[in-house]
Amino acid sequence: MKLTGKVALVTGGNSGIGFATARLFSQEGAKVVITGRDRITLNEAASTIGGDLLALQSDVSRLEEIDRLYQAIAEKFGKIDVLFANAGIGRFTSLAETTEAIYDEVFTINLKGLYFTVQKAVAHLNDNATIVLNTSFLGELGRPGTSVVSASKAAVRSLVKTFSAELVSRRIRVNAVSPGAIATPFHSRTGLPQEVVAANAQRFIAQIPMNRFGTPEEIAKVVLFLSTSESSYILGTEIAVDGGIGQL
Repeated sequence: MKLTGKVALVTGGNSGIGFATARLFSQEGAKVVITGRDRITLNEAASTIGGDLLALQSDVSRLEEIDRLYQAIAEKFGKIDVLFANAGIGRFTSLAETTEAIYDEVFTINLKGLYFTVQKAVAHLNDNATIVLNTSFLGELGRPGTSVVSASKAAVRSLVKTFSAELVSRRIRVNAVSPGAIATPFHSRTGLPQEVVAANAQRFIAQIPMNRFGTPEEIAKVVLFLSTSESSYILGTEIAVDGGIGQL
């Protein structure tokens, strides 16, 4: 029970990587808070995870909702020991087809939302807390149709360094997990037709050295590692969990 007595917040904990991580945190003894924009999937996730859990409908793109989130956590559990800033979206369009609305939506959630999720968490974190940000292998590769998502995730990678420099005096460690192609509902919410999603999946698999998609549970185990004392001397870094696609 690596997180017994700890309070852990997982944004976007209602599906995919966030859900798998929240469930693992709960199994490891943590009091878990999950957020999501969709009440139905949030309730389903809460029912499945069980335990000492708080499920809050919250949108990271709205700063007033982030404020309400931390107020609710403080009233229920007190201070936070683990923050997994996981909430994010993907919109895959070519440079020519990218609209201002698409650009604003992606950056508002993936960068602005994450930034202020961490900023507003600071007052609610215990000293020695851990923060894990969710980046992506796309932040390092040049792939057609990924410019906006890739740029947003590359910016998050930069925040790993600067947040670490600002918070290390409180012994708060900031690191990141960088997933590759993972089998989650994320791909079905990109706005692409299903046949395009399926074709992209096959192309991805052909390019992955391990010849398969990863699972949310594989990412969750790395987030758990970065959230416990087992990674006590790791700071300001990013662990790639991508089947080798960004490495080979």
